[in-house]
Amino acid sequence: MFTLTSKNIEHDALREYMQKDDCGGFVCFEGWVRNHHEGRQVHKLEYEAYTALAESEGNKIIQECKDKFGVENAICHHRVGALGIGGIAVWVGVSTPHRGEAFAACRFIIDEIKHRVPIWKKEFYTEGDASWVRCEGCAQHSNKHHQH
Repeated sequence: MFTLTSKNIEHDALREYMQKDDCGGFVCFEGWVRNHHEGRQVHKLEYEAYTALAESEGNKIIQECKDKFGVENAICHHRVGALGIGGIAVWVGVSTPHRGEAFAACRFIIDEIKHRVPIWKKEFYTEGDASWVRCEGCAQHSNKHHQH
């Protein structure tokens, strides 16, 4: 299940949801907003998504993960809207019977989300300017261009 949300990601509730009696391994990835990018000081981000395509492609990735790794439980929540430094931008969780599949599946999901899902971020710098960071893989994958 892939979800876009404008609300804070509640990682404790997601972790609890992922705990299953038939699973012995759980791996999650949290992507946090950091205070710098390519030598520039960042003070906040804004995420924007092509919602219908993002949800469709995100759920396709989750299903591919389940098929490839035999995973029963895999989810990803990605923020849209404004986030401050330290905010959780993306959360991926996978629970499996064994740890190996959990690590591989979690890595697969976040890598594919970053490459294929049309989500863009705008960085706001301490100098007062801002710029969009485009998802090149998404543009190539979907043959759609998002200009700002």
